[in-house]
Amino acid sequence: MSSEEIQPAAATNATPEGPTRSALVVVDVQEGFNDPSWGQRNNPACEANIAALLAAWRRTGEPIVFVRHDSQSAGSPLLTGQPGNDLQPLLTGDPDLLVTKSVNSAFHGSPDLHAWLVAQGLNRIVVCGITTNHCCETTARVGGNLGHRVLFALDATHTFDRPAPDGTIVAADELARVTATNLHGEFATVVATRDLLDT
Repeated sequence: MSSEEIQPAAATNATPEGPTRSALVVVDVQEGFNDPSWGQRNNPACEANIAALLAAWRRTGEPIVFVRHDSQSAGSPLLTGQPGNDLQPLLTGDPDLLVTKSVNSAFHGSPDLHAWLVAQGLNRIVVCGITTNHCCETTARVGGNLGHRVLFALDATHTFDRPAPDGTIVAADELARVTATNLHGEFATVVATRDLLDT
């Protein structure tokens, strides 16, 4: 599928006649991602940037969505009912919506994020959280395909080094760069936290 076919859906507003409103979608910021078993991570500024976005959204009264991954896999650091499943303390206050999921996309959880956004008349979403190239990227891709205008706050995400199929290690920074390249202009607009705080 060409970018010409994808781009119109990604840029569509839910309520084009109204002012732009953005839901902040904070993906999987959970204690389990502090487990050393994940390996080397990138972007030490991730949490501070997420906190800055949360504070800005609370000041303006714009809607906030928390997403929690409820793993069903034994031994997972995010296993449901274990301490690693808990949201990290930086996610202060109650969200307007809590979505729980056991797959990558926040649009395939409960309650239905897409239906909620449409019902709220929201024009766009801002995606941040953990991890850049898994649940954040998948949420952005699905959101774009569903017709939401998606902003991807790259520096308010982080990820981990990953082994490639050939046995080499792909650094977390490189994975983040590839995610940004894959998403930008196709499924989302990649932005920095400062861009969102300046608007």
